[in-house]
Amino acid sequence: MHIVPQLAAAALLAALLALGPAAQSQDEAPRGDAGNGKQLYLADGCFACHGRIGQGGQYYGPTPVLAQTELPFDAFEQQLREPVDNMPPFAAAVLSDRQAADIYAYLQTLAGRSGVKALPAILSH
Repeated sequence: MHIVPQLAAAALLAALLALGPAAQSQDEAPRGDAGNGKQLYLADGCFACHGRIGQGGQYYGPTPVLAQTELPFDAFEQQLREPVDNMPPFAAAVLSDRQAADIYAYLQTLAGRSGVKALPAILSH
């Protein structure tokens, strides 16, 4: 009689394994290549508004700090695809999901918000 629950558990496990990455939580970002993300961030002009090290800026008004962003990946990608305010959209045909993950990975490597004492390090970056 214990075979039915075991079979159900095995079927559930097999289904989850078959889904692979689609089963990952929405808060979990896909693995990205931070080195490629840096190249894309600079080449696609993200730095013009968000700063060379993701510190934010005032180019078209206040732009958010992206370094060490706490924005979940799904929300980050949504902002890329259908941005609010003055940010240009980056459709998947222009910037792939993989490339978006690379940029997100790069942003996570940045120092984040810094105080005045960090100014010499920022200037030398």
